Amino acid sequence: MSAPSDAAASAQPAPAAAAATASSGLTFKLHPLVIVNVSDHYTRVKAQAAFSAEPASAGKAQASCSAEAPSSEPAAPPRVFGCVIGVQRGRTVEIFNSFELVIDPVTGTLERAFLEKKLELYKKVFPDLYVLGWYSTGSDVQDTDMLIHKLMDINESPVYLLLNPAINHSQKDLPVTIYESELHVIDGGPQLIFVRSNYTIETVEAERISVDHVAHLKPSDGSSAATQLAAHLTGIHSAIKMLNSRVRVIQQYLGSMQKGDIPLDNSLLRQVSSLVRRLPAMESEKFQDDFLTEYNDTLLMTYLAMFTNCSSTMNELVEKFNTTYERTTARRGGRGAFM
Repeated sequence: MSAPSDAAASAQPAPAAAAATASSGLTFKLHPLVIVNVSDHYTRVKAQAAFSAEPASAGKAQASCSAEAPSSEPAAPPRVFGCVIGVQRGRTVEIFNSFELVIDPVTGTLERAFLEKKLELYKKVFPDLYVLGWYSTGSDVQDTDMLIHKLMDINESPVYLLLNPAINHSQKDLPVTIYESELHVIDGGPQLIFVRSNYTIETVEAERISVDHVAHLKPSDGSSAATQLAAHLTGIHSAIKMLNSRVRVIQQYLGSMQKGDIPLDNSLLRQVSSLVRRLPAMESEKFQDDFLTEYNDTLLMTYLAMFTNCSSTMNELVEKFNTTYERTTARRGGRGAFM
């Protein structure tokens, strides 16, 4: 869940000491799953906001078709909020996971009931993980962030993880910043401000495999992952086809040599014999059983993939039909969804 960005708050300057370095001496270790969760949260909320804005913009365009529409500035991207959970061992803080939070867009306060319920569910599955702080998105710290930070009283010293969703191709570091809160004396009075903390990326074997898999499947040229996978499989098919054609050429050559159509070449026969000896025996009964088992498993996986694809296509069709039906019945005063 997200709260709309406050334009007035974003226009105010961030705390002056927000760029200072923390003096707590804590060592932070951040897992990639947290970054993936925050990025996915922001992407979903942004897509939902864009989808919900389309009917409104279409209505405005239809109402003002006879008048000149005034130029409007693009809406600011929505901010998302959530909790980060992990463990603290001595002076080392390790952030493992995160979950979303519900914030009242009017008052900017947390829904404690939702937070406590989510925390209770997480404690049943991950009893060793604790709430370490919260996360949000944006290019820099805002003054309203300190108000939310003070509401995170589950942890006596919560951390604040800020993800910058803006794409900067010249930036080499991750667009993630971890802040701690420290009490500093500013203008003769104590004030709680955000200070930067250094962190390192910590991964386990499962995370490394997952991130590597996603990185290889996600293309960078805008094409779909299915297109990239199809190109890979096409290359493998072409290589096998070429190997099969070369084996057939050798087979036809040896057959012609056996019939006497071409003279014997002992050097070539020795090379072919040496190559054949390197291959395992493939005429045994065990090989046939293993081959048929593997072949049937491959066919089964192919069929399952086809069924899954058909089911996904059918679900998309049903969703589109329901959306169209709901809009039609809403104009006619009907009862709502059909399926």
